[in-house]
Amino acid sequence: MRDKPHRLKDGDEIQIALCVRIGFVGADATLPLELTGPNRGLRIDTAAKRVFIGGHEMIPPLSVAQYMLLELLLDHKGKVVSRDEIVTAVWAEDEALGVSEQAIDALVRRLRERIAAIDPDHDYVVTVRGHGFRLDNR
Repeated sequence: MRDKPHRLKDGDEIQIALCVRIGFVGADATLPLELTGPNRGLRIDTAAKRVFIGGHEMIPPLSVAQYMLLELLLDHKGKVVSRDEIVTAVWAEDEALGVSEQAIDALVRRLRERIAAIDPDHDYVVTVRGHGFRLDNR
């Protein structure tokens, strides 16, 4: 924390607690970069492969398969993702032929457990019987 004022220049980023980050783009305007915080759901920093739930980073990070599944669900914005789509997105082409429903269920269960460790009061990964899974990101 500084006691003296600091003159901002184009491209500087300002973060207020863990809730708001804004980018300084000129003396007369600012651009919101993201809005997170408690009870704001789940988000992914795709560049750094980091996952945040309610503003809290998931540590240790998800496994590669768990991260890929979560990213797939987030990309579909609440729409149902089929088991076939999960297999295609998570497993390499040569491994995909042998993936069982039990393997998919185990992956989903482990992802749910990791998320519940941070936010046990909300079911983010929802099973849609006979169709697949969707993300309920509040």
